[in-house]
Amino acid sequence: MASEARETYMHRSAPVIRFCFSLIVSLAAAPASAQSYPVRPVRVIAPFSAGSAIDTLARVIGQKLSDSWGQQMVIDNRVGANGIIGTEAAAKSPADGYTLYFGNIATLAVNPHLYSKLAYDSIRDFEPVSLTASIPVVLVVHPSLPVKSVRELIALAKAHPGQLNYASGGIGSAQHLPMEMLRVAAGINIVHVPYKGLGPAFSDVLGGQVPMMFAGVSNVVPYLKTGRLRVLAIGSPKRSPALPDVPTVAEAGVPGYSFEAWSGYLVPTATPKDVIVKLHADITRTLSIPEVQDKLTALGLDLIGGTPEEFSALIKTDLARFGKLVKEAGIRAE
Repeated sequence: MASEARETYMHRSAPVIRFCFSLIVSLAAAPASAQSYPVRPVRVIAPFSAGSAIDTLARVIGQKLSDSWGQQMVIDNRVGANGIIGTEAAAKSPADGYTLYFGNIATLAVNPHLYSKLAYDSIRDFEPVSLTASIPVVLVVHPSLPVKSVRELIALAKAHPGQLNYASGGIGSAQHLPMEMLRVAAGINIVHVPYKGLGPAFSDVLGGQVPMMFAGVSNVVPYLKTGRLRVLAIGSPKRSPALPDVPTVAEAGVPGYSFEAWSGYLVPTATPKDVIVKLHADITRTLSIPEVQDKLTALGLDLIGGTPEEFSALIKTDLARFGKLVKEAGIRAE
């Protein structure tokens, strides 16, 4: 049931229709007491650096919400410790609707398995509000690596065990996990080279110091056109509109493979239910705005949306899924 739920919630063929339906349901259920919310600025704790794709996502949505509310939405970037600092701060914030948390797959579904003494619990300390979007990741190699498909990469890795390296922005990152999923699924021996952030990792792959990595679609497209990188496959279960000719990893020879780096809004547990309903309705409305959709699509993001209950189910599903991966792959936080 978990895998079926994840497929149902993550992969929509008609997201705009879904947003509109969800909006109607939310508005119908919203109590009158929430209609004046918010009456002062709202803070969003974001555990990632300013300028990243996920930060831009939060700011695009935040600006539209600010415009509709007549109240400022302030993005508070709390960076550090693989997202733990910001997540802990959000969990300890007042549950009054004026502090939101923009969480993602790493902070909510992965970190609990990498760190034994977290001061937050993904299920206990947060109430999901709405998924927003996912960042598709693609497997790219430096042109010097003599492979043009996932099958050829797997064959090369098996012929030279322990000799192929891959880069990531750090342990548990959205570059590390999809490659570990591939390593386990394909039964290959490749070596992880973690960096302190996506920037330096990506630079070394571009320079050929490390031959391969998973990276976001928006990061790699400019370099595919110039031939500085070669793309092998996309990690999502469906092809990307930005790269329609690029197969999924599952299509390319690893059946059942699927990785999407989702993100969304949550609030501290005990936040009034009517405020959560109002927030969900307003976020859903914002995601249905064509201008917002165009901006996020241009960033290589896939819009998701969905109800708080669906978001909660996804967190639980991926907590179990990545717990299994971390154990099988022997991943440990440094």
